[in-house]
Amino acid sequence: MTDLDLHTLMVGRDAMACRFEVAFNVGEVPDATELGLEALDLVDEIENRLSVYRDTSELARLNATAANGWQPVSYDVCAMLVRARELYDATGGAFDIASGALTRAWGFLARQGRTPEPEALEAARAASGMQWVEVDAEARRVRFTRPGVELNPGAIGKGWAIDRVVERLVGRGVPSVLVHGGSSSVRAAGIQGPAVSGRSGWRVGLRHPLRPTQRLATITLVDQALGTSGSGTQFFIDRGKRLGHILDPRTGLPAEGVLSATVIAPAAADADALATALYVSGEAGLARIAPEGGPLAAVLVLPGTAVGAVRLRLANVAAGSLTLDTLAGVEVAAERVD
Repeated sequence: MTDLDLHTLMVGRDAMACRFEVAFNVGEVPDATELGLEALDLVDEIENRLSVYRDTSELARLNATAANGWQPVSYDVCAMLVRARELYDATGGAFDIASGALTRAWGFLARQGRTPEPEALEAARAASGMQWVEVDAEARRVRFTRPGVELNPGAIGKGWAIDRVVERLVGRGVPSVLVHGGSSSVRAAGIQGPAVSGRSGWRVGLRHPLRPTQRLATITLVDQALGTSGSGTQFFIDRGKRLGHILDPRTGLPAEGVLSATVIAPAAADADALATALYVSGEAGLARIAPEGGPLAAVLVLPGTAVGAVRLRLANVAAGSLTLDTLAGVEVAAERVD
C-alpha cells in the first residue's frame, strides 16, 4: 500500500494561535465531521480557560489574584497544574509553566522581542518558578507565595488540549484518529488507513529547522504523541545575535545551541513540555528525558559541521520508527545516544 491509497478526512479550525486539525480515515467513522467539530469546540473551551491573552480566562484570573491567597480552579486547570509541577520536578526546572514574568520581560508575550534591562530581568527571575506556586489538588485551589508570579501554558497548553480531544474521540468509539495543533503538537491513535500487513500507526513529518518548507524525517506514531520545540519563527536580533523566544527558566536567558527538539511520549502534554525542556537542556538532557528502555524517545537537531548541515541525536527511538528524508545539498548524520 502506498500513500496514494490513503484517504483522510480533515476537520480544522484556528485556535491557540495556530491551526488545529482532526484527521479521520475516510469512511471509517460515519459521523466524523460532526465529531471533528465537537472536538474543535472542546479546544475552544480549553483555550477559554487557559489563554493568558484573554482577561476572562482562569489562568488570567489566577495571575491577577493568586498572590492574594487561595483561588478556586476547575478540575481541568487543576489537573494541568499538577502535571506541570511533576514535569518541572522531573526536568530539574528546565520546563517551568510559572516563568511568565520572564516571557513578559523579554517581550515575547506581546511577540515584540527585546533584551530587558538587567534590573528588569532580575526582577522577572525573582518572580519566576513553580516553587512559588502551591496547588491544593484535593480542594482544587491555587495560590502564589510571591507577588508577580505569572503562569503561562505556552509549552503545554496545545498538548493538553489535544490529549482531551483524543481521549474524548476514542471514548466515543473512534478507532483511528490524529490530532495536531500547528503541526508541532501531535497525538495519534490507531492506524492511518486500512489495517493491512506491515502498516501501523500514523506517519508524521519532522520539519527541517533550517528549511521550514522541507521535511527532515518521517516518524511513525503508534498510539503516541509528538512535540517539537524550536525558535525558527519567533526571535529577534540584538547586536548581531539571534535570540529565540524559548527561555531557559533556570537562567532567564534565551536557550542556545539547539535547532529543534522533539519528544515522543504517550501524552501530547508531556511531549510538548519535555520537548521544551530538551531544547533548553540540549544534549545534556537527552539521557534524563529519554533514557533507554523507558516510554519516551527524543530527537535533537543540532548544527552540523558544514554550512546548512544538521546533526541528529536520537535517544531511545524505536528501530524502524524514524526514516530520514534525502535532501539535496543537506548533510544529515544521525547518532544514537548510548
